[in-house]
Amino acid sequence: MRLALAEAEKGRGRTHPNPAVGAVVVRGGRVVSRGHHQKAGLPHAEVNALRAAGRSARGADLYVTLEPCNHQGRTPPCTEALIAAGVRRVFFGSADPNPLVDGHGGRRLRRAGVEVHAGILRAQCDASNEPWFKFITTGLPWVVLKAAITLDGKLAARTGDSKWISSEPSRRLVHHWRNELDAVLVGAGTVRADNPRLTVRGIRGGRNPLRVVLGAIPAGALLTRQPGETLAEGGPLRQVLRRLARRGITTVLVEGGATVHGAFLRARLWDELRLFVAPKIFGADAMSWAGFVGRALELRLRALERVGSDALLWIRPVRT
Repeated sequence: MRLALAEAEKGRGRTHPNPAVGAVVVRGGRVVSRGHHQKAGLPHAEVNALRAAGRSARGADLYVTLEPCNHQGRTPPCTEALIAAGVRRVFFGSADPNPLVDGHGGRRLRRAGVEVHAGILRAQCDASNEPWFKFITTGLPWVVLKAAITLDGKLAARTGDSKWISSEPSRRLVHHWRNELDAVLVGAGTVRADNPRLTVRGIRGGRNPLRVVLGAIPAGALLTRQPGETLAEGGPLRQVLRRLARRGITTVLVEGGATVHGAFLRARLWDELRLFVAPKIFGADAMSWAGFVGRALELRLRALERVGSDALLWIRPVRT
């Protein structure tokens, strides 16, 4: 199953509105083939692994990170492909919360005489698709807030200059996140102040996310001249997120600025905060990164790591 999880990562950021899934065919204790879901509308992970295995799939075991589907969508049901291939046993990690699946896949395989084992490395498999689980059950994308701040919690100097607070390794990491998440969102004020491109750079085979600007996009903005799509949005944040979800956007990286971060924090419409803290101090008259006034928010620190000269905090909200 760990091999299947690694295989799933090959499709990360490419599969929306579908989840990232990996599969491995094993026969006699030997890995015969591997496969992952590459893009919505293309074959699922199980089918790719079966095709790579060929006749060796008959009587073999298949490990897959998510319960096989049993419905006709843009592609045929994976359960029927598994049955037709003559797979003896299927091991899957996560149960699929999609109402179109939700246990039907496992039951269909068992009725056909396939031995099914569920919940293999379930915690790891669930974590792999946690954002997609939220998307499919709530109709809202998974929202990641990203900010780079100083030791005294500042986003920019008094003059408004914020280039660059974080280190070069931290900025390279953000390009990986853009490559893995479906959309990147900023406020129109950030576009006016920084004129960012919001593209993926320095990653071989990288792809640009959908660029979303809250408010009117300033004339001549660099991001409108980059490869990929740029979208202007407005209105209540929950409605913005629902519209993005209807476009198949499962994950959103919110890069600021302070007013936008504050709006998401205040509305509690975020799921994860990735906060770079740089060894700098801007002073009392500099701009705070979380632009809101209100009740204190209780947060949970999930992890802490060093990236270049910065500390990277992985934070989740405490749900009440």
